[in-house]
Amino acid sequence: MEILFLFKPNEKQQNRLIEEFPEVEFYFCYQDKTRLPSADIVVTYGEDLKAEDITKAENLKWIMVASAGVEKLPHETILERGIIVSNVRGIHKTPMSESVLAHILALKRGLPTLYANQKNNEWSRKIPSSELLGSTALVIGPGAIGSEIGRLLQAFGVRTIGCNRSGKAAEFMGKMVSNEELATVLPEADIVISVVPSTPETKHLLKKDHFHAMKKDAIFMNFGRGDLVEDNILLEALESREIGFAVLDVFEQEPLPEDHPYWKMENVVVSPHVSSHSEKYVERSLDIFIPNLRKWLAEDKNPTNLVDLEKGY
Repeated sequence: MEILFLFKPNEKQQNRLIEEFPEVEFYFCYQDKTRLPSADIVVTYGEDLKAEDITKAENLKWIMVASAGVEKLPHETILERGIIVSNVRGIHKTPMSESVLAHILALKRGLPTLYANQKNNEWSRKIPSSELLGSTALVIGPGAIGSEIGRLLQAFGVRTIGCNRSGKAAEFMGKMVSNEELATVLPEADIVISVVPSTPETKHLLKKDHFHAMKKDAIFMNFGRGDLVEDNILLEALESREIGFAVLDVFEQEPLPEDHPYWKMENVVVSPHVSSHSEKYVERSLDIFIPNLRKWLAEDKNPTNLVDLEKGY
């Protein structure tokens, strides 16, 4: 059996795989697809496989995506071939929830102003600051990541509202609404946080009316996917001060163009899709892949974190 990694784990991680599975041929080839025709399993970040690659991969039976998002995979071609796809859903919850909380606390406690003052050698005690205690946060997509964000926010005395497709209960959400009811709770939220994946149901989920419904000083945070809202709608809401601030880790176009207005806007933080980054990322991915590979070698072809490509997650 051949397993092709389209990225290179570090030497220790490679040895972990080789030692545990001596019967498997591993190839760690950064962006090198020459071994695709003979690979039985491909491990990828999900951004480098095209339809023509799947056609060439004659032996391919399982794609393991070391990411939560699968929207850049060639869905139709994979479905036609009947190839199994799984991901590492859940491993992002710690770094992403910490990133979200870090941005919120920085804004609430005036850290950007402190940093700017220090750079300018300016002693000023006029720092814009407020508290999280008693505020309300709306989490769009309270899955593993969203629920962890809710848990941390509740520890700060924040009231949490969750929004998902069905409105069914989610952990660490004090109240739940469905996507159809989203506009009814937006006026209550001081912070609106999206961590939804990119699916046909979430694409452009937020419209102009949703931003009209938000508080004038609301903080909008998108840490899911950039196509949640059309760029021109969000830009208009920020320029017209319909909302107070935006922290954006994802964008409709990535990389964000150098001439995009977000770069120079005082009420925007541009985070270049790095909120999930952690030195433990690949290690946690392997913690999911290795048990699944054991099952696969024992003829169990149902890996955990199975992806339904027709639904998009």
